[in-house]
Amino acid sequence: MIPSLSLGTPTPERPLRAFGAARSRPRGGRPADGASSPDPGALPPALLQALQIEVARRLEGLLAGDFRSSRYGEGLELAQLRPYEPGDDVRLIEWNATARTGVPHVRVNLAERVLVTWLLLDTSPSMQFGTADRRKAEVAAGAALAIGHVATRRGNRLGLLTFGDTRPRALPPAQGRHGLIGLLAALQEAPETAPVGTTSLAAVLREVGSRARQRGLVVVVSDFRAPLDWRPPLLQLLRRHDVLAIEVRDPREQELADVGEVWLVDPETGSQVRVDTGDPALRARFAAAAAEERSGVARALAAVGVPHVVLSTRGDWLRALAVFLGGRRR
Repeated sequence: MIPSLSLGTPTPERPLRAFGAARSRPRGGRPADGASSPDPGALPPALLQALQIEVARRLEGLLAGDFRSSRYGEGLELAQLRPYEPGDDVRLIEWNATARTGVPHVRVNLAERVLVTWLLLDTSPSMQFGTADRRKAEVAAGAALAIGHVATRRGNRLGLLTFGDTRPRALPPAQGRHGLIGLLAALQEAPETAPVGTTSLAAVLREVGSRARQRGLVVVVSDFRAPLDWRPPLLQLLRRHDVLAIEVRDPREQELADVGEVWLVDPETGSQVRVDTGDPALRARFAAAAAEERSGVARALAAVGVPHVVLSTRGDWLRALAVFLGGRRR
């Protein structure tokens, strides 16, 4: 069994979509060098709990501080000093600044408010793909736990919407991570594998826009293997909320191994095509088209000002995520 990635012969003019496991018949009866490793399998509930503990432990050491409010109001954290104006509360006078300048100054503090974070989690069949250390769904689950750990500090609340399968779930914003952990465990026990059609990121962006009344943070965890029709609802969402994009990739999605003739299967539509991966020109076109498709996603996000990080199924994805989140502290 050779996991694979594309429908039809890829070309720069024909973008690639995500694909799952494919049936293969390598020449000579054995996989060529560079063939994928064995399927990493699903994440057991006990390991999911252990991952939650490991995420919390490592993030405590890698991150410091919390997200700050972008509004002024009653609070304890100083935003700025300004000259006193008639009607200001005299209790806010900053005496040190007043003594230095000879002009009365008052403190303007950041408003203390509960931050509501919405996590949009891709649970489409393409997320079950994995040829390296783990599946994309497992990296997404770990990223969700990391976001949950950061987003529920100091009484802040976390809401969750899943998308891309036949049973989308929703958790209203709440304190703590118990609901998130329970949902992730349920998703691991019954992942979506049957074809469900093209994933619609645009639809879930519109849904969270209708649900999220209070200004907050929206985090999208996905492989972004869907049509780039989500720009309009994303722009609408950005009018009120901050948005972060966490993309999950597998190394084999960017290149084909030379394993002879294989069937490539789209896990979301069920479409199949037979190709000869022994053709160097085909592999080169595939790699070029895959790189251009991923660049297109990055350009679309950058054009609207959405911070974007790529996590891989190979290696230490948590450190890459922690560096990204640490750089987003405001």
